[in-house]
Amino acid sequence: MSSKLALTCAAALASLFTVLAPAASAQQPPKEKDNPFRPRHRELLYVALPGTLEAPAYRNGLGIVVLDVNNGYSFVKRINVFDTPASISPEQISGVAANPQTNMFYMAARGRLAAVDLATDKVVWVNAYDGKCCERPQVTPDGRTIVVGGDLQDYWYVVDAKTGKLRGKIQAPESPNSHNLNLSPDGKLAFMSPNGPVLSIGDIATMKTIKTIRFGDNVRPFVVNHDGSLIYANTNNLLGFEVADVKTGKVIKHVEINAFPWREALAKKVYIPHGCPSHGIALVKSEKEVWIADGINNYIHIFDNTKQTPELIDSIKTSLPPAWITISIDGKYAYVSSGDVIDIQTRKVVAHLDDEYGHQMRSEKLLDMTFDDGHLIQTDNQFGNGGQGRE
Repeated sequence: MSSKLALTCAAALASLFTVLAPAASAQQPPKEKDNPFRPRHRELLYVALPGTLEAPAYRNGLGIVVLDVNNGYSFVKRINVFDTPASISPEQISGVAANPQTNMFYMAARGRLAAVDLATDKVVWVNAYDGKCCERPQVTPDGRTIVVGGDLQDYWYVVDAKTGKLRGKIQAPESPNSHNLNLSPDGKLAFMSPNGPVLSIGDIATMKTIKTIRFGDNVRPFVVNHDGSLIYANTNNLLGFEVADVKTGKVIKHVEINAFPWREALAKKVYIPHGCPSHGIALVKSEKEVWIADGINNYIHIFDNTKQTPELIDSIKTSLPPAWITISIDGKYAYVSSGDVIDIQTRKVVAHLDDEYGHQMRSEKLLDMTFDDGHLIQTDNQFGNGGQGRE
């Protein structure tokens, strides 16, 4: 075949493929991620109930209420986890966690710990261990291990995240009344907080307590910064917070609010949510601001964290007494246990979290999560830790 003829044939074939390609492509069904009738990607807020001591247990029913973040927090569904007879008061949900590696949502109650398959909404396992669990579960980043507190004990359980099998316990004799729990970002350390002044730090691999930090009063909600070097903690009898250096084991800052009345309420022994002026704290993702709850005056207070000593710069009125703050995955919103959604940039309440009946929900146990075709892609911590999305 001459080179001229070969070129002519090649051109003809190319023209034929050009004509046929669109027709072949047109016969292919659209990829599901591009299918408007069933989009694969979803961002959902999982709200665990009953999630607070500050409202009647049955106010919003039981289980997990799922809301569509990108559709105005509209109701998606309710997932039943613990089957509790109506004649019995339900266990309060004491913490939530999730992990993409296991594709499970973990929900602790004061009595048991459950794992829910996020692809099917089915309960995979429920364990009570020695009958003295459970408080504030956390999952290591590799998805292999859960650390979860005993219910007001002096130890924390270490559990296989896939099977729920107990591996052992981290004993913390100086931190009785196990309560809040956080992990270092690398998943190696457990920061174990009792309702007492001494926070214990445990090495997860060896299941040993390696350090303690004494705060000015009983430690309540606390968060950690991007590398786990600093702990920001609410404490009893303080409208404000303290900051501790993990390396030195010392409290390095004591910050309190003087612009709002709170000492009078303590003196008069009026009711305060959780018995603590500030029960709720969060770092924005950049860590330039610290947000704290004020359950006496019904405010969220914002501190400039770029100052040597954080300074109060703004306050946001909430619809109900706030007692917890969780930050959205993208760092744009603060979810407050009062049911208020606050735009972090504008510092305005922009929405409320309602159940399927339009009743505002109050929960301190919720997670913002993104999914692709039923698989968890990303989640944030139940605590408002700093770090993700830092500038």
